[in-house]
Order: sequence, then C-alpha cells, then structure tokens
Amino acid sequence: MKRVLALAAVFAILGLSGCGFTPLYAQPGLVSSLASIEVAAPDGRTGFLLRQELDDALAKNRSGPAAYRMNLAISEARYPRGIRTDNVATRYEYVLTADYVLARLPSGAVAKRGRVRVELTYDSADQPYASIVAQQDAQQRAAQEAARRIQLELAGWLAAGEPKAKS
Repeated sequence: MKRVLALAAVFAILGLSGCGFTPLYAQPGLVSSLASIEVAAPDGRTGFLLRQELDDALAKNRSGPAAYRMNLAISEARYPRGIRTDNVATRYEYVLTADYVLARLPSGAVAKRGRVRVELTYDSADQPYASIVAQQDAQQRAAQEAARRIQLELAGWLAAGEPKAKS
C-alpha cells in the first residue's frame, strides 16, 4: 500500500512539472516589482488600516526608489441585518470598496486601475462598547482581505508582463 501511495505521489509531481505549472511568486523579479509600489491612502481609520496592510503585503523588501504610486479611494457602507421584533439590528453587513489607480513614477502615467469589494457580517451586541469593537474588527478584517485581493491582482498583472504603452 505504501508503494502505491509513493508511486501516486511521484506521478502527481511529474504531472505538475509537465503541465507548465509555475507558482505565481516564482516569477523572476515579481517580489521586487511589488515592493516598488508606494501606497497613498485616504485619511481615516479604514484608510490607515488598508495602507498598513498593503505596505506589509507589498514592501517587505523595499530596497530602492518606488517605480509606481498607488492612489486609493475607499467607500464604506453598513447595512442592518437580523432585525429583532423591537426593530433593533442584531447583525450588520459591512461593505468596503477600494478603487485603486497605479501610476508610473515619475511620469504619473496610469498603468493599471482596479476595484475590490469586500463584504462581511458581524454581530451587534446590546452593549455599546461591544458593538464598537465588533465594528472595528469588521473594518480590520475587511482591510486585510482588500489588501490581499489587491496584492493578488497586482501580482498576476506583473507576472503576466506589464502591457507596454502604445506609440
């Protein structure tokens, strides 16, 4: 039985190597290209959280000047869900939409535009402080997920090769 499993594992590995599969972050220069993105976020708690998450995700090994500047615009919405009989919401849906524009430096020419939307829910307690903490936790989780999605979009775009400007 162990031999059969070992042979199956070997064939699976050989099958992946033959199909041309390459991990995204194995692309030469991808990590340094992501690190060359400077992030500018709007003021406010959610803007700060999103910028912090993106700085952590993109600029782990920044060693040179930025080649791109990412300008972010965010919008937030909160919708009551799970209404009790006394018309008080017990759950809320939090929606964070982040629009980004990636511009080349120093020219400022737009290289890429994108939008990510994160929707999540959280409980609302009867105690005011607990409700505030739950809302802040939702903002933090939404910023983390938005940063992850933006990072993946940019990594895919850079790995595919940045489209050259048309002359």
